[in-house]
Amino acid sequence: MTLGLLVPTRGRPANAARLARAVAATASPGFTTLIFVIDHDDPLMSAYVSELRAVPGSTRLMVTEPGGPERMGPVLNWAAARKAGDYDFLGFMGDDHLPVTQQWDERLCAAIGDRPGVAYGNDLHQSAALPTAVIMSAVLVRTLGYMSPPPLVHLWIDDFWRVLGEATRLAYLPDVVVEHLHPSAGKAPSDPGYASSGCNAELMADDGWRWRQWRREIWPGDLARLREALP
Repeated sequence: MTLGLLVPTRGRPANAARLARAVAATASPGFTTLIFVIDHDDPLMSAYVSELRAVPGSTRLMVTEPGGPERMGPVLNWAAARKAGDYDFLGFMGDDHLPVTQQWDERLCAAIGDRPGVAYGNDLHQSAALPTAVIMSAVLVRTLGYMSPPPLVHLWIDDFWRVLGEATRLAYLPDVVVEHLHPSAGKAPSDPGYASSGCNAELMADDGWRWRQWRREIWPGDLARLREALP
């Protein structure tokens, strides 16, 4: 089994290096490839390169194309479409997640097993309520054509992952800790990235409307297509 762990990130090379060190220290050897997805116009691109060069383990950089996707959801889908054929499982973490439990990657993938599904651990904030960091069978992405509902910019994506898991196989492992160091948990200061995404009331309302409309109008057809395609 292999896992491609996608991490969209912008303007936070120190966070990326912290996550890369944590993955190198806790992931099963040879199991996970950590893939940071960086905007082509990120002014701190060189800092990402220098910070990550010093970290051991399987770490890759993907850089978006000029005129390509922007913001977390579209960037994640762009990367997932390119990597879904390379791995048995795809995962997402933010650059503000921190895996703590040894072999978290192999344990989460084993909880899914051979039948397509979704697994997540305890982020010490949302816990069982939401998969803020997630692992899923890559066949789900290959079949649906996306990892996140295409209309969503940043928010409600983890709600979708829970819905996707409930429609296939959903596994929550409370003793597998992938901590979320988010301002809403009191574990990080706000910054421009948070201010334009999860800490933005306007985006919360807009993405909330898009999520409800998409779930009502698009998801039933996509779910039917998924169930028809999967064994």
